[in-house]
Amino acid sequence: MSNTTIPEEIKTSDVAVEEPKAEQNLSDKSLAELSDMFQELRQSEDAMTRSKEAEALKSAFYKLLGKLKSEAVDTISNPLESVEENFKAMYADYKKLRADFNREQEKEREENLVRKQAIIEELKALAESQDDVSASFPAFRDLQNRWREAGPVPAAKFRDINDTYQFYVEKFYDMVKINRDLRDLDFKKNYEAKVAFCEAAEKLAENENIVNAFHELQKLHEQWKEFGPVAKEYREDIWNRFKAATAVINKKYQAHFEDLKGEQEKNLEAKTALCEQVEAIAAKEVSSSNEWNALSKEIEDIQAQWKKIGFATKKENQKIYARFRAACDQFFERKRVFYSGFKDSMNENYEKKMAIIEAAEALKSSTEWKKATDQFIALQKQWKEIGAVPRKKSEQLWKRFRAACDEFFAERDKNAKPENDFYGNLKAKKKVVEDILAYESVDDQTANAEAMRAFSERWQAIGFVPFKEKDAVNQAYREAMQEKFPLFGHRGSAQGRGPAAKAPRSEKDILISKYNQLQQDIVTYENNIGFFSASKNSAPLIQQMQERIEAAKAELKALEQQIRSKEEGQE
Repeated sequence: MSNTTIPEEIKTSDVAVEEPKAEQNLSDKSLAELSDMFQELRQSEDAMTRSKEAEALKSAFYKLLGKLKSEAVDTISNPLESVEENFKAMYADYKKLRADFNREQEKEREENLVRKQAIIEELKALAESQDDVSASFPAFRDLQNRWREAGPVPAAKFRDINDTYQFYVEKFYDMVKINRDLRDLDFKKNYEAKVAFCEAAEKLAENENIVNAFHELQKLHEQWKEFGPVAKEYREDIWNRFKAATAVINKKYQAHFEDLKGEQEKNLEAKTALCEQVEAIAAKEVSSSNEWNALSKEIEDIQAQWKKIGFATKKENQKIYARFRAACDQFFERKRVFYSGFKDSMNENYEKKMAIIEAAEALKSSTEWKKATDQFIALQKQWKEIGAVPRKKSEQLWKRFRAACDEFFAERDKNAKPENDFYGNLKAKKKVVEDILAYESVDDQTANAEAMRAFSERWQAIGFVPFKEKDAVNQAYREAMQEKFPLFGHRGSAQGRGPAAKAPRSEKDILISKYNQLQQDIVTYENNIGFFSASKNSAPLIQQMQERIEAAKAELKALEQQIRSKEEGQE
């Protein structure tokens, strides 16, 4: 017996093209949707054969979870933890089942390998036997059937075991002196089967879904290997026909992925542009909450655009995503740091307002109406100067402070003496507003200026009004004066200046007036320190008052020098 080589028709694996790994776009799914998809996969009948899909769902879930965690501001309660624990439990259960399944599959492949090795030994003995062919040929048929039914073997052993089997099949046909009629019949059956494979492959070439056509072609190649040779005169032709149909499908398949590559390169360009936009935003100097919110909206819009763009090239896809993620992370980290400092500032403001509230509550029972009124006005002014506090506490603080103010002013109004008739003052001020609105401007601007001063003096001469009416009547006065006298409220106008305003003031007079006002401010600040000293939360406000006193004293010294210079100049 002489050795023979394996015919070309057996080497069909050399023609097939390896399929690129598909990438599933899960970036637009929520955590709930990803969890539901994983649960549906886990409960499906073919769950054990969908491990790549399971890993893709896991990767998408944890990427999204990480993003949501990094963007969360309030870390006291985190609803994401329960979602994560649920998914982790599902994945652990699936992983255990998958491991058991793989062990069973590997065990079966090893058993199949043993069975096929035994078949080869029988086939080898049959091929080398010189027994009557009428007895050996049915046994050969039985071995072929048993081989097809034996199932898959470990991938590392597939090529060797299959080549060995094909070698002894060929040896059986070529070396054993079998009955020519039976061999020709077997050749004919193999030929008919392989013609059917050729026709199926040629039909697949017409399939518009080239990816599905390629997958089906791989199955035809596997089935082709299971059948023996055809008559020698047909072997080359039948193989060339099958190879030609394979080449058509492979060419279309390659062209499909070339087109896909071109589209992926365009996607890479689009994603690179988005990266540059986010990097520019992340590098901006931002100083306010409104700016952070506006820029956050821009980032979210860009992220939405990103999700609509398909994958980039396989080589660059992970790199460009890492670049985009890094730019987004940089922006949101800077935002987190900003709000961390902003939160500290709000907490400090909270302590300051608590100190003012405690001072107001200690003062609300005072019956020194004039003195206490001035002190309340000073407290209200300081309240307005303090910045924002945590939103959840803002309304509560304001209501408490307002309640203390309302209680004092309501009691003050009830105990008003005849000479301090608040409601009479309110009525008088409303009359001034009516008279202003009734005034008819004239062409003589000097006369208009005198009228404006007269209204201002009347207004200033009227005492306090009920606290709850103060803001409304003051607003009505300002609007009426601005309507009738366009210069009202401008520097140099008569607002709040009394009779002396009729003559222009010298620069020295202005400096002296500012000096006197600073002295009054220092007294107010020192009084405030007295109010706040009893409050446990007053340290920030006391420090603020002391800083203002020091600044005012320094300014007083500078004003003294300026006033002396003016006096020396006059001499």
